[in-house]
Amino acid sequence: MIIVTGGAGFIGSCLIKELNSMGREDIIVVDRLESDQKWMNLRGLKYSEYIQADDFIEPETLYPIFEEGIDALYHMGACSSTTERDVDYLMYNNVDYSKIMFQVCTDFNVPLCYASSAATYGDGEDGYDDDESKIRSLKPLNAYGYSKQLVDEWALKLQATPEKWYGVKFFNVYGPNEYHKEKMSSVVYQAYNQIKATGKMKLFKSYKDGFEDGKQLRDFVYVKDVVNAMIALINDDHKGENGIYNLGTGKARSFLDLTKATFSALGINENIEYIEMPDSLKDQYQYFTEANMAKLNDALSGFEFHSLEDGVSDYVKNHLMNKNQFYC
Repeated sequence: MIIVTGGAGFIGSCLIKELNSMGREDIIVVDRLESDQKWMNLRGLKYSEYIQADDFIEPETLYPIFEEGIDALYHMGACSSTTERDVDYLMYNNVDYSKIMFQVCTDFNVPLCYASSAATYGDGEDGYDDDESKIRSLKPLNAYGYSKQLVDEWALKLQATPEKWYGVKFFNVYGPNEYHKEKMSSVVYQAYNQIKATGKMKLFKSYKDGFEDGKQLRDFVYVKDVVNAMIALINDDHKGENGIYNLGTGKARSFLDLTKATFSALGINENIEYIEMPDSLKDQYQYFTEANMAKLNDALSGFEFHSLEDGVSDYVKNHLMNKNQFYC
């Protein structure tokens, strides 16, 4: 049995899809479906049981499940909004919940892969290196990043852990099943919708020397690569040590590059407008992210990521332009 928390979410549902393709249907999905549209991500997926997230962590539910035997836990469940202001909610949902997942995996020696974030790196003044000796010096720019930072620091101090555990720092993930994320969805998805509706795409102007409008840089990574890397970390016989891993491509690209790739995939001439950035974002805006991927590349030698152009093309042509745009 495999457990995927946040299983109805963006990355979690794509992970289940890939596990299904490997023949695994003995999966417990843990999430809070509430009233948004992410339940649609579960359509077509094969799994054994759905358990509401708050019910799942009750001892009378949690421990009997683990006593029956669990092969792996992928903890993707969290509030992923970088603009969330309720820090108490983030502390409960992102920090306390993650600690419970880590502890029960330790108790039963279940391999664990949990979601961290590149938001822990803040403005990047200390780089984007997953060297664990440097993690305590990081200064996230928002409460979401801070919640992820707290879990990483806590995990690294533990004496007792599962035999296998990995915290993966997601960079800018894009791809199918992100549709419910609205303002938090990737620029690819937003560009696709804007271009289809208006024939053009709006990008933020730059307010930092050395960066032209639209040429702010991000490490964009395709969700299909993300889930394959996580599965490989848990399943493969590799030489990677337990700990924190960056999960990007290691190649920063501009929002302009990404937008051009979207226009190209749609077969539409480029039409880009530069707009003012909201004041609320200016103080916490990252102008450059690029994962140092040496650690993961050493662990998973030969693992290949889609190029930006290939990933965007696959997403647009095989998912967004498909009448049934959901992954399954």
